Formats: sequence, structure tokens, C-alpha cells
Amino acid sequence: MAAPKVKQDMAPPGGYGPIDYKRHLPRRGLSGYSLFALGVGSLLLGYYTLIKWNRERRRLLIEDLEARIALMPLLQAEADRRTLRLLRQNLDEEAKIMKDVPGWKVGESLFHTDRWVPPTLDELYYLRPTSEMDNEKFGLQYYV
Repeated sequence: MAAPKVKQDMAPPGGYGPIDYKRHLPRRGLSGYSLFALGVGSLLLGYYTLIKWNRERRRLLIEDLEARIALMPLLQAEADRRTLRLLRQNLDEEAKIMKDVPGWKVGESLFHTDRWVPPTLDELYYLRPTSEMDNEKFGLQYYV
């Protein structure tokens, strides 16, 4: 038997077309200049808001300081009244305790001066329970 005739595949006449081997990626995102401009713009916006907030914060701080300065005489007067009330109560208690001691002068100053010497907390609270003095000295630090 005769072998069948085999037809070999050949290139078409004129050859095959060119093979596309290059990468064709689409352009993605913004260009470098536009990204740089966007970064500088965001920096400038951030600086602007920072400066604006610092001015507002400074204005609020000045307002707080002015309010504190305005309230200071009232708070000082209240503290002075509380001190004088405690001193008066201490003098009354001292007179009651030392009534039998001859030659005792109630409220005689320990200092050899005519000037006002603010009393310490120990001098104010020495006739009171220690819990009151501790509360005045340490306040809310016990709860921390």
C-alpha cells in the first residue's frame, strides 16, 4: 500500500504578521507634577488650619485668664472669710479650754510683730479632727 500523501503546514504566503510582545499598560493615576501639586496643596491647607486653630486656642486661653483674673478677688475674699471664721472658732475653743489657767491671754500672737502673718493649716486645724485637716491638705488625692 502506498503511503498517503502528507501535506505539511506552511506559513501563508507573505508570512505571518508581527507578534505583539510589548507591554501596553493603560496610564493609571495622576502625573508626577499633579501629585506634587496635590501634596503641596494639602500641606498648605494643613498649615492654614493649624494657624487658624492656634489663634482660636490663644483667644480662648486669654478669655480663660481674664475670667480667672476677674474671679480672683472673690475667691480670695472667700478664702479669707473661711480663715477668719476658723480663727474665731479656734479662739473660742481656746478660751473654753484655757479658762482655768491663770495669766493666759486668749489669742496672743506667737510672733513678735504687728504685721499679719497668714496661719498655716496646722495652726488653723489643730483643734479639729485630723480628718478635716487631711481633707484640706490632700483634698481629692485620696480618691486617685
